[in-house]
Amino acid sequence: MSTSTSGVSSEASITPVVVRLKLSLLRNGLRQSAGRRAAYITSVVVVLLFAALQLLGLIALRGNAHAASVTVLLIAVMALGWAVMPLFFPSGDETLDPTRLVMLPLRPHPLVRALLVASLVGIGPLFTLCLLVGSVISVAHGTAAYVTGVVAVPLALLVCVALARAVAAANIRLLSSRKGRDLAVLSGLVIAIGAQLVNFGAQQLGSAGGLSRLDPAADVLRWVPPGSAIGAVDSMSRGSYGVGVAQLVLSAAALVGLLALWSRHLTLLMTSPDGSTLQAGESAARERVPTGGLRRLLPSGRTGTVMERSLRYVWRDPKTKAAWVTSLAIGLIVPVFNALQGTGSIYFACFAAGMLGIQMYNQFGQDTSAFWMVAMAIASPHDAYVELRGRALALLVITLPYATLVTVLTTAMLDDWSKLPEVLGLSFALLGAMLATGAWSSARFPYSIPQEGYKNVAPGQAGLAWIAIFGGMVSAALLTAPVIALTIWLNVTADGDRWSWLLLPLGAGYGALITAFGLRMAAPRTARRLPEILAAVSKG
Repeated sequence: MSTSTSGVSSEASITPVVVRLKLSLLRNGLRQSAGRRAAYITSVVVVLLFAALQLLGLIALRGNAHAASVTVLLIAVMALGWAVMPLFFPSGDETLDPTRLVMLPLRPHPLVRALLVASLVGIGPLFTLCLLVGSVISVAHGTAAYVTGVVAVPLALLVCVALARAVAAANIRLLSSRKGRDLAVLSGLVIAIGAQLVNFGAQQLGSAGGLSRLDPAADVLRWVPPGSAIGAVDSMSRGSYGVGVAQLVLSAAALVGLLALWSRHLTLLMTSPDGSTLQAGESAARERVPTGGLRRLLPSGRTGTVMERSLRYVWRDPKTKAAWVTSLAIGLIVPVFNALQGTGSIYFACFAAGMLGIQMYNQFGQDTSAFWMVAMAIASPHDAYVELRGRALALLVITLPYATLVTVLTTAMLDDWSKLPEVLGLSFALLGAMLATGAWSSARFPYSIPQEGYKNVAPGQAGLAWIAIFGGMVSAALLTAPVIALTIWLNVTADGDRWSWLLLPLGAGYGALITAFGLRMAAPRTARRLPEILAAVSKG
């Protein structure tokens, strides 16, 4: 057989091979434990239920004068999510990392085609498909519009997937390098601010004008792919056939351009040396981690060592640092933006403690395969307790002053100083509950954070990550319920204002007790499950 014939045969067979490989990775990941299968199935059910509700809501919007504006903006936001979320947050999309294929004799064009098809397999594409179908149904009127919708739905879905893959391929080397740390942190800030701007924009819809306030932005975004695909359906419904064709062609051109950009980055990825880490030794030698002075303030012994190691992760590891900066930004933006708008509540200040408390979850995942060195030093539940306590104290070094600062700032902006003690007490109680549930979740639902590529969770573990974080947050809310109930009771009691200051010491004491209890409960489980934890966090 000639070389050319062999190349054609190879190109023709690569797509089903890559799809089967992706399914095999997902299936093998789920086979590791019954808990992982349950977590994944639960996440699938929740996402599908939410998608069904969104679909019904869009269908109910049919006939509304502003349906086109809502759907165009919805798809535009969805495309933005496709572009940025896979880079910095756990995702249900298990698309294969192309960096794992660079040593294989594959050409970029068939690889792009294979990865594009493989990217369509997953929860994320199914959720997007439901939104696209609902959007078309809500704006389509007439045969021409429905025919256009048949083309617009797969076209918009492919644009979203191609956009995500092109952006990811362009940033794989950068995000996996030490020099990409600052960009990752900056991107986390941009995403945090952008998400809050979208949130506050949605809140404005309830004010005067209602959905009509969306029309100016929608008039622009209906010419920006993939929103232009939905705009084409709306134009066909109104009889503007030329405009509809132009918008559809614009979406098709965007898809072609994204695929070309993706192919170009894959070519560079597969043929160029990794220059992002050149002179890494010199850079590391010049870098000074600002924990030397702090080390003298930390406790002696193993607790201080664990705290210093955790603080070094926060400062030096790109993904850990990006997660921290994003949480710090959102924890400040939510209460401050609400206060600036005059619609905020001082209780929004608790958001700072909640966002930073999330960092306690999956404590061992940030260690990746290096966790084996920690595991070798844990021979008993007491050793596990000291390890977890050191990590929790390192988190408190940043979280306690930050949560206090955000609360005082919010109080000053709202000029409601009488509520300061009870809000601080609530924040400390919530933080303690999240530290407790985070320690337990780290031992029960550990997952890997890949150091290479753009993912924040290994294939097959996305559902496990979501159930660990959100399940832990729900548990933390339940643990904080006594302090919340006491706060409500004091606010509705006639003489409650006289005693509300007690919530500060009570909340702080309750948070400390629940943290100690959670660490004690998590320590034996951590000691018993060391092999399982090591296998889970080393997967990436």
